[in-house]
Order: sequence, then C-alpha cells, then structure tokens
Amino acid sequence: MDNEEGADFIVVGAGPAGCAVAARLADAPGRPSVLLIEAGPATPSWLSRVPMGIAALVPLRGRHNYAYQTVPQTHLDGRRGYVPRGRGVGGSSLINAMICTRGQPEDYDGWAALGCAGWSWNDVLPVFRRIEDNQRGADAWHGVGGPLPVSDLRSPSPLSRAFVDAAVQCGYPRNDDFNGPRQEGVGLYQVYQRDGRRVDAGRAYLGDGRARPNLRVLAGRPVQRILFEGRRASGVLVGAQRLLARREVVVCAGAIGSPQLLMLSGIGPQRHLRELGIAPVHDAPDVGGHLQDHIDYTANLRVRADGLFGMNPSTLARMLASAGAYRRRGEGMLTSNAAEAGGFLRSRPDVARPDLQLHFCIGMVDDHNRRMHLSTGMALHVCVLRPASRGRVRLARPDARAAPLIDPNFLSAPGDMELLVEGARIVRRILAAPALAAYGGRPLYGTGREDDDGLRALIRAHADTIYHPVGTCRMGADEDAVVDPRLRVRGVPGLRVADASIMPTLISGNTEAPSAMIGEMAAAFLLADNP
Repeated sequence: MDNEEGADFIVVGAGPAGCAVAARLADAPGRPSVLLIEAGPATPSWLSRVPMGIAALVPLRGRHNYAYQTVPQTHLDGRRGYVPRGRGVGGSSLINAMICTRGQPEDYDGWAALGCAGWSWNDVLPVFRRIEDNQRGADAWHGVGGPLPVSDLRSPSPLSRAFVDAAVQCGYPRNDDFNGPRQEGVGLYQVYQRDGRRVDAGRAYLGDGRARPNLRVLAGRPVQRILFEGRRASGVLVGAQRLLARREVVVCAGAIGSPQLLMLSGIGPQRHLRELGIAPVHDAPDVGGHLQDHIDYTANLRVRADGLFGMNPSTLARMLASAGAYRRRGEGMLTSNAAEAGGFLRSRPDVARPDLQLHFCIGMVDDHNRRMHLSTGMALHVCVLRPASRGRVRLARPDARAAPLIDPNFLSAPGDMELLVEGARIVRRILAAPALAAYGGRPLYGTGREDDDGLRALIRAHADTIYHPVGTCRMGADEDAVVDPRLRVRGVPGLRVADASIMPTLISGNTEAPSAMIGEMAAAFLLADNP
C-alpha cells in the first residue's frame, strides 16, 4: 500500500465478517488497496489457540475480551447480563466455542420474504459451501478448499456421547450433521479447528502466509468516528489520524460495535444523538434497535466421572498429562471446545421446525464460568432459537472508549419465557435418561423437581445470553431499515455495514458461519458496485 493515509476500501473490525470482506477485496482482480482496522491486538492470546482455553477466555475481561455487561434486566430479577465479545484480529472467533452451524433454510427464506432480495437459502448455500474446508469432503451441502477449516472433534468426551445416547432414549433423532439435509436432532458439533487446534477467522482469512501487498492490517487502533464529505462517508478518524477511503467504508464491528460507531459518527436516532451532544449526520431511528439474542438457561450438575472438567487438582493433573498428546498430535482433552455436543429440537410435536437449541458442556458453566467450582460436573444449556423479545444498544457517552448501554430486554415477550420453561423440562428429561443418569450427580441450583413456577424462578435467577447478538443495523427493503439488501447504509453514500448486526431476524443457530457468509456477500456487492 503506497500511503497509510488512505486506501480504496477501509474495513472497520476484524471479526469473521471483516476478515472475509478484507481478504476477498484484496484478492479481487485489479488488486484494490484495502485497509483493515481493528481495535484489539494483532496477535491472539496463546489460550485462543488451545481450544479448551475458552474456559478462561470467556469469563476474563482484558486485551482479548470486551466483557461488556447489559443494563439491569427487568425479567431476570434485575440482574445485569454478561456480553463477552472478542477483541483482536479474529473478533469473537478468538473466544467462542468454534461451533459450525448455519441456521435453518427457513431463516434465510424469511429474510427474502421480508424484501431482502438475494438472501434466500438458495442464494446463501453456495456461499456457505465456498467458505468451508470440511474434513468430511464436499457434497451438496458442504465444500472443501475454503478458508474456514471445519472438523470433527478430535477427542470427544465419553460424557458427550452419553448425552447423545440419553437424548435418543428420550425419543429425539440422532443427527451427525447439523448442516446437512436436516438440522433437527442431537449429535456432536463440528468445529472450526485443524489438527485439534482453533482456527479463528483472522488466521483463516489473513494468516495463510500469502503476501498481500495491497492489504494492510492496522491493529490496536480504535476508530473514533467515520469521516464525511457532505453526507458521503470519506474515511475514518483513528486517534488524531484521518484515514481516507477512495471508494467505500465498510463497518464490520459486530452487533454491539457497529451501531456504536454509527451513532458516534452522527448516524442514528436524532434525539439520542443530540442528548449526547453529537451533531446528527443522518437521522436513522433503527440504528441500535431490534437487538435479538439467544436467551439461554443452563442446568448444572455436580458429577464425578472421567472426561469431565473442574477446577480441582485431579483435573489440572489430567490436563498437564495430556499436554504432550496435544503438542505432538493435536489430541486429548485440551482439544475440547467444552460445548462438544448438542442438538436442535422442537418444543412440541406440532411445531414446524426446531425452536430450541441444546449445548452440552463437559464441565459446569456457572455464570459464564465466572463462578468457579472445585468439583467436576456437566452442564446442559437450552436456548430459544427465535425469540420474540427485542432490545437495543445506545451510547452511554460520546466516547468510543466508553462501553455502550446494551439492553437485550430478555423475556420481555411472554412467549419466550414459556418456551424456555418447556426447554428446561426437556433438559431435565434428558439428564434423567439412563445413559446420563448412570453417572449420578446433583443439581448445582434447585432440586431438579421444580414445578413450572419453580423453573421460572430458576430461569429468572440464572438465564442469560449464549452469545449471539444480532439485528442492530437491520437489513430490509423498507425505508426504516438501516441498510438495504446490498448492505448500503440508507442516506449515507459510500458506507456499508456487514456483520451480524444486519440480520433482520436471528438465525436458528450459532453465528460465526453466518457472519463470515455476510462478509463474503458484502465483498461481492462491493466489487460489483465498484468496477
């Protein structure tokens, strides 16, 4: 790149979407210059490379995790929820459970039905196939040769297999491929790993050793605001430095960071901006609105069994003993993503498609692992896949360094609570099935015999996010939508948003694969619109 002061395209945020946008633009014919700016560090923590490092990365605030909190949640006993977000080149793929799921075809067909032309399942499936390098090979549902390595777990715990058996004993179908012809059922997850080691989006898209002289990554440099010439986005302000985009600025800072940056730049609800002393550039009331997230309840059991984790001397000794197998062959307990198994279930037989997701963890997960226990155990999560509750993100102060106000408004739609109660009943039945009951155990909270009112009390006391916020820069064909179906910010030429924030509705699964897909789609739009 000839001049650090500018580039053809500036991409803000190096999560899965931002890394995809930057790499695809840089590799395009003509080799446009690309500047990828990331607030966090260029080099991930060594814990991120070790899959089981998730146990320490998620609960800890620091260089690699923003570790936000929500505002007090009315329907969760006034508690503040926890919002871990990855910080660094790779974004939240640095600290997540590496699970590869895409959602359901109906999710994307629903987007198309809302007027988002080009986003149906038939449109996005080829993109999902193209970004994969699946160890099982290519077929109608999967691809090989893509940037994101998708692998089976190297050394799954026998307890994860026992969970699958227990769910089958309860009548749920076994499913070896949640991204295949059907999503419904229970099984082991595929993960973003190669040879038992995490491959985050930064390493996948940017770290393959190929020289890209037209791509510069500027890490450790938070963007203060977007710059404008008139109403057109012309670049970004980083510290005291003005970095100019000759073609377009693409914001890929995620469902929390993207609306935050837009509002800091004067794009958002006019009244809110004026209250904070920010001069509005474009009145966009929906910026920061429509926040959706998977509300999750976890049943933790104290259990003593081989293959389970806990912060105790015996587990630590087993982890040290397995270090050699991990270093030499990428095998053993350190390759675990903690949430090894799970499933997609219908809450009732008359429901058309799965509306609940399970994550089975081979250790207790109490308050996002921020509350540690010496005993070993297991956790079975259940989340509402398509919640009706809607929240929002707002600025606390007109300062990019200040954490935003995050209000998921969890369980504000009464149906979400009732669906989560049904999910908690299903969790209880699976934990009591012979394959898991054989291990014994006792609940960390409650008695395991609560009626529905008791389950509601447990949910209010312990439920929280399973880390999939979306929707705060909603895509749509209507004039109120923040971005149009080509991800252009309405009313602001030269500016796009491309990450999970543009989802009109929350997809039915984990969000790393859909975020990368959105980045790929954005790059295609940018190249087509900037010949």
